[in-house]
Amino acid sequence: MTFQPEAVIAVATIADQPDIADLVPSETSASPIIESAGASSFPKVLRSRLDRFFADQSISPKANRAMWVKIALGLAVLAGAWIALYTLNPGSWQFVALYVLGGLAQTFLLLNIAHDSNHNAISSRPQVNKILNYVFDLCGMSSYMWRILHHRGHHSCINLHGEDDALSGRGIFRFTPYEPLAPWHRFQHIYVLFVYAMFSLDYVFFRDFQCFFFPTHEYLRRTKHPLREYAILFAGKGFYLTYMLILPVMVLGKSPLLVAGAFLLVHLIVGLAVTLVFQSTHTVDGTYFPSDRSEFENGVYHIFATTADYATENPLVGWLAGGLNHHVVHHLCPFVCHTHYAPLTRIVKETAKEFGVPYRQHSTMTLAIRHHLILLKQLGE
Repeated sequence: MTFQPEAVIAVATIADQPDIADLVPSETSASPIIESAGASSFPKVLRSRLDRFFADQSISPKANRAMWVKIALGLAVLAGAWIALYTLNPGSWQFVALYVLGGLAQTFLLLNIAHDSNHNAISSRPQVNKILNYVFDLCGMSSYMWRILHHRGHHSCINLHGEDDALSGRGIFRFTPYEPLAPWHRFQHIYVLFVYAMFSLDYVFFRDFQCFFFPTHEYLRRTKHPLREYAILFAGKGFYLTYMLILPVMVLGKSPLLVAGAFLLVHLIVGLAVTLVFQSTHTVDGTYFPSDRSEFENGVYHIFATTADYATENPLVGWLAGGLNHHVVHHLCPFVCHTHYAPLTRIVKETAKEFGVPYRQHSTMTLAIRHHLILLKQLGE
């Protein structure tokens, strides 16, 4: 498949009267970045070079062979772990080990497959992406609501207080300098990892229901969700809790306490892994928190000011984290499959250096997490 240029860098446009098509813009509805004649040429040159990468090699920006291998591997490990649980009749420790293996597969699928599919980055055929979207529901989270919160509540408003859902500390955290300071925020850099570990449990049992029935975001309150999505919400939760909690007790005869403990352990792993992969890309000391959307003349500058990469020279991190360590490129090219990110990041680095545009990065993920904790400590004082 030959890639058609003029589509790599795009800015989502959000309608005043939102429906799902507006809240989650399609690849074709995204607006190409256009500058006035007197503006800096950096975004134009960067877009041209990113487009040319695909055009020169006559390759698609969608999933390549490496991505399909990742999809097959993730699904095979998840299915294999659960097949082994029911065919081997393992003892308690073996049960926990296989259960956790399934949890690790869920983490891998969330970061590597579900995230890309919800950006329509895996295939040019919408139905393929739509099917893979349900990986979220397979892991107990509403793919429909995550898609809205991630697109409308993050990609269109990076690091904007009151709009970026990723900055919603819900009183527990102070993620921006515009958030009111509470006494307990003084210790947020200490308790943050314990709370992050509860992230996926929160989504499974509380957050999805809150967003559907008691939304705090204005755009959610003004949106009429299709009845089909309410049905999928309850069916997805029911299916997830059945295969994760009920069947091991009813079919395998395992102790409810053992199953509940394994379930909690899986969510500690999923929650901590997913939150650290994402939070260490925007909420770190050195990134910027704009006061409003109009602060930058071009969305590209907004992305560079609010986003930081990490471990971009470490292919293992990129492979496990779904390329989200190449986060600048992800925001510049959200419809591009993450297995293309590494060479695109090199183009971004070179072009930013050429034009004197600050490019933020940390050499390792550990260092990125450290700078996330530093920011939380600063904001708590």
